[in-house]
Amino acid sequence: MGREIEKGGQKQQQQTAASYTVEHLVAVNPYNPDILPDLENYVNEQVSSQTYSLDANLCLLRLYQFEPERMSTQIVARVLVKALMAMPAPDFSLCLFLIPERVQMEDQFKTLIVLSHYLETARFHQFWDEAAKNRHIVEVVPGFEQAIQAYAIHVLSLTYQKVPRSVLAEAINIEGLSLDKFLEHQVANFGWVLEKGQGRGQLIALPHNEFNHPELKKSTADSIVLEHITRIFPILG
Repeated sequence: MGREIEKGGQKQQQQTAASYTVEHLVAVNPYNPDILPDLENYVNEQVSSQTYSLDANLCLLRLYQFEPERMSTQIVARVLVKALMAMPAPDFSLCLFLIPERVQMEDQFKTLIVLSHYLETARFHQFWDEAAKNRHIVEVVPGFEQAIQAYAIHVLSLTYQKVPRSVLAEAINIEGLSLDKFLEHQVANFGWVLEKGQGRGQLIALPHNEFNHPELKKSTADSIVLEHITRIFPILG
């Protein structure tokens, strides 16, 4: 047991060291094509360790613009999948801007662009159908499904105070007993509440936030203003 913990600690230290090294390379030599292999290896490191560095990946894509003959479409695809997983951040669009149009016309990239569009427009049913047809593209990156499910829940929480079970099931692509277990976990850990709806089956009450309960936004804004005022008083004194 002790050796397993030690090995785990060593692996984490190695990942941290690799991250620091790449970040240093990007900071010091952002336009040096000699760091391309390091950046490509770092993409694979992000995939295997389920970490993420937008800055390093953008640097890689910029260098590919200067050295198009060295571009690895496999690496670019992985960068875009990781960027999709970062939604609602605009990372996918930032990365796509640096990818030549001729490359974007390849089938795998057209698929990823379609998936991005479905996510941006909250068309989750179409998204999961398209993703299922292209598992060879998205399942290369561990954690993809979980990241998109988290994004879908984020979108629902901006819209609903109470969401029908059927809507949630479609958005996160989970049904039946698996959905029951998922809901149990959310109730126990994240404050979800299960209710019986009238004629619509089960309803899930989502935690309050400033979007599904606008009155919270008003009170939050008021408190910020008050905080600013209290900071000004000592200055005026």
